[in-house]
Amino acid sequence: MRLIVGRKRFPNPWLPIGDITARWTTWLLLATVLLAQMACLQSLAVAGDWPRFLGPTGDSKSVETGIRTDWSNGGLPVLWSRPLGESYGIGAVSQQRYYQFDRRGDRAQLLCLDALTGDLLWKFEYPTDYEDMYGYNGGPRCSPLIDEDRAYLFGAEGMLHCVRTTDGRVLWKIDTAERFGVVQNFFGVGSNPVIEGRLLIVMVGGSPPQSQTLPRGALDRVVGDNSGIVAFDKMTGQVVYRITDELASYASLKLATIDGRRWCFAFARESLVGFEPSTGKVDFHYPWRSSLRESVNASVPVVVNDQVFISEAYGPGSSLLQVRPGGYQVIWSDPPRSRQRAIQTHWNTAVFHEGFLYGSSGRHTNQAQLRCIDWKTGEIQWSEPGWTLGSLLYVDGHFVHLGEYGELLLLKANPERFEQVAVVRPVDQDGQPLLRYPCWAAPILADGRLYVRGRDRVVCFQLVPQQDASPGTDKSESIFSRDRRPR
Repeated sequence: MRLIVGRKRFPNPWLPIGDITARWTTWLLLATVLLAQMACLQSLAVAGDWPRFLGPTGDSKSVETGIRTDWSNGGLPVLWSRPLGESYGIGAVSQQRYYQFDRRGDRAQLLCLDALTGDLLWKFEYPTDYEDMYGYNGGPRCSPLIDEDRAYLFGAEGMLHCVRTTDGRVLWKIDTAERFGVVQNFFGVGSNPVIEGRLLIVMVGGSPPQSQTLPRGALDRVVGDNSGIVAFDKMTGQVVYRITDELASYASLKLATIDGRRWCFAFARESLVGFEPSTGKVDFHYPWRSSLRESVNASVPVVVNDQVFISEAYGPGSSLLQVRPGGYQVIWSDPPRSRQRAIQTHWNTAVFHEGFLYGSSGRHTNQAQLRCIDWKTGEIQWSEPGWTLGSLLYVDGHFVHLGEYGELLLLKANPERFEQVAVVRPVDQDGQPLLRYPCWAAPILADGRLYVRGRDRVVCFQLVPQQDASPGTDKSESIFSRDRRPR
């Protein structure tokens, strides 16, 4: 009996015959194959994870297929739901665990839940005294960032924590506001960090001492101090580099590979900054912000090949750049008149698919339009009014749209026309909304389960049917389905 690999024959290692060198070679070959298979299985096991804001690739797109498209008569079952404390961000999913960052009273907390049932596994908490200048809630704005056995948290007050995913034990922590002299922004800290190799890259936006004495809210007089972006050693918290005088915004960082080179894009308070994430070498600043003092940049840059799209909702609108080491070229930008602008994304991020960009356009709900534009030109393909502002998740040829008042819409990814497939407003047994305003966090999808959140609750739906799916807590909850848009 012999094993054949390619054209070379090896003695059967289970028979006590043959040359010992050949048998050791065979054992080594089999061990290599086994390790490769184990690595493959491990990659499959985490293929459904959603470990960070906007997903594994940072573009709010899922590779899952086989979604439910008939949501009528309970066609989108609720697996579980759970009350939340103050916060705005959605959670992250890794290794069948759901991590949610929120606040109860004067304690910020990371909840580790069983992703299948919503049951609490452990909790980490720390004290916080953050107060919002505009009266919004004092909870976190960022999502947890999961990297192997570590979770990274960036609180509204600027506390940066690294904790173990097994039990929540703190590995290191830094008060970025104190360390870098951050003057409180309009709504606190709200830009999600990213990981590049051994680096945790964070939009910090620190200032020199003279900015600390300014009156509260005098943000037009705050200046930077070469800590707009800070890279930390993700294992120790040590500062590796700090760059740019830009102040922080609410747009999360975006990593990309362009022509074989790694890039990071930071849509900061005043400009888009392109830089090399491993070294911090800055390639360019592209000024893009409204002239209004009370305005923010909050949409994540969208990167396709060597082109980068940015958008905001307070003034200039959108622009598409072609980038290169050391510079950029403007492909198109919105004209000054607002009625002619391609799309204006506010706290949401548009999603690219097959040459077109889809998103919710407008600063307020009464201005909201679901829109599709041509990526290359900015030309509007279609625009559908009557829907509230919301966020999109692409999956299986469709978009899931979560409106800020709690409605879930399923539409085809069709650049020719708006094509509604289903719409529901989830309610509990008493007919009360499960998702209450504001629903400002983008939906996430992991292992067929759709997670969405509103003001004070996270809800888990079974979007992709699974044979072994078993509902957890709150499994008796139903959803009310309707086929007309919310008013």
